[in-house]
Amino acid sequence: MKLEEIIYTFFEVLIAVGCCLGNMLVILALWTSNSIQEPTFSLIVSLAVADFLVGCVAIPMAVVVDGRVPTSFHGCLFISCVVVLLTLVSVLSLMAISVDRFLRVFIPLWYKRTVTQRHSCLVVAACWLVAIPLSLAPMLGWYNHDTLSVSVNSTNICKFTTVMSMSYLVYFNFVLCTLIPLLVMTGLYGYIFYTIRGSLRVKPGNSAQNQCQKYLKKEKQLAGSLSLVLALFALSWLPIHIINCITYFNSKTVVPVVYIYVGIVLSHANSAVNPVVYAFKIQKIKTGYLKLWRQYISCGEINQGSQRSQSTDNVSDDADNK
Repeated sequence: MKLEEIIYTFFEVLIAVGCCLGNMLVILALWTSNSIQEPTFSLIVSLAVADFLVGCVAIPMAVVVDGRVPTSFHGCLFISCVVVLLTLVSVLSLMAISVDRFLRVFIPLWYKRTVTQRHSCLVVAACWLVAIPLSLAPMLGWYNHDTLSVSVNSTNICKFTTVMSMSYLVYFNFVLCTLIPLLVMTGLYGYIFYTIRGSLRVKPGNSAQNQCQKYLKKEKQLAGSLSLVLALFALSWLPIHIINCITYFNSKTVVPVVYIYVGIVLSHANSAVNPVVYAFKIQKIKTGYLKLWRQYISCGEINQGSQRSQSTDNVSDDADNK
């Protein structure tokens, strides 16, 4: 292995461990604190599950399979589609979260009466069900036909960029399924902040208005945290998409492999960063983290301390008996 491959593999392993541990902690924190019953946090759990699968499925495929393991063409194509699937689920989950925040701010009474955990579970199921056929489009014929013609009746080293069609990655995966949703979500969050900011400028005249402003401040804080997750997603995924666009529109340009590795690492790192954002920016998840810490870590330390003290007492009693 070359030096850049060793460094790339090292960072991918660290990110995979961070994805698995961090997102599992998010899921447990929301589950144990019963916050998962709230619609918004059900959608956050869906995003955490997708990020968790990035750590335990997508990254191992990228490191172990891509360019190292011999497979058939369609086997490699299926593996690549699974990687795309997790990205689409993340985008759709972020989109659902932004729409949820928009409805909660602009029609709060209808939202509280109508939107339940059951509705959010249906939205989560819809995100996954929509992402599956979109990500499997290459299996239905939108793949790299040149690679297939070369690899007929043979086993080749699996490589993502050789089996996936660049037109699919650029026009469909990037423009249609990533860029347009990102622009829509940016517009929604921008409109939310603009409206809340205007409402907070009005001085409350009675207790009802004061209560309304407290509600808006709370919603602004949560919307700010979730928009930060969106911004990090965009910054993490845009580099690799830009590289794909350069490769597709200017085939004569050879992108250095180091840049490709950096783009892949950044896209995967996004799944490991989200739990950190949740811990510092979203109070309910932070509270869930602390509850888990007290329940499992602190209790374990207390039990170990009591066992040590008990063993010390037993030794003392034995010495006294002698």
